[in-house]
Amino acid sequence: MGGLSFLIYPWGLIVQGVALWHFVKRRPENYWLFIIIFGGVLGAGVYLVVEMIPDLGLLRGVFQGFGRRSRIQMLETQILDNPSAGNLEELAELNFEQKNYAKAREALNRAIAARSDSPHAFYLRGKAALGMGDYAGAIPDLEYVVGKDAKFDYYRATGLLGDAYARTGDLEKAAYYFGPAAQFSTTPETLYNYANYLRLSGKKEEAREWAQKLAAKKRTLPRYMQRVERPWFRKGKVLLKELAS
Repeated sequence: MGGLSFLIYPWGLIVQGVALWHFVKRRPENYWLFIIIFGGVLGAGVYLVVEMIPDLGLLRGVFQGFGRRSRIQMLETQILDNPSAGNLEELAELNFEQKNYAKAREALNRAIAARSDSPHAFYLRGKAALGMGDYAGAIPDLEYVVGKDAKFDYYRATGLLGDAYARTGDLEKAAYYFGPAAQFSTTPETLYNYANYLRLSGKKEEAREWAQKLAAKKRTLPRYMQRVERPWFRKGKVLLKELAS
């Protein structure tokens, strides 16, 4: 048994270390932290099977990132000779996926200057501005898109416009755009943004109700989508705590 303990001892610590690293990176439910720490190697092993192994499917985005970076370099070279709107929009999309929002916005400025009738380009530039925290700068682009089609991207454009107005302090216009978005869109992003708008409007009880809808939404989603939407659920939990104080 002594020899067996010697074999388990270092590997048990490694398994716990890996589980703790993954917990800090992904931030699942807090009860897992107690299972990892107090459950020893068995608790850490259960965590790896239930939480970490399913997350490996999300690693596809990491490997795709290498391909995106290669494609970005190729497009940047092509654009020197052929700065077409199509090439510029593709470059912007790739940079957006890499969260290089400033570069995406720069490429879209050039694409829109070359071809100013693409709602998709305006929408992507608006989202890039939101990614940079430039809510005021996102409003004109999102207004253009919503003006063309209020249902654009399943009302997500309308919801993002409402959120941009809420974050810039124009709660009246935010209410106007959040009306249809909250009615027809049930994405975690829209649920959170609408709850946050209600908080900013001083409607604490309604904000709590919508934050609770966000929490309930998590239980209805497949496990894979729960992982994809985890940042919004995490924000919702923080919002609920703020509303409870």
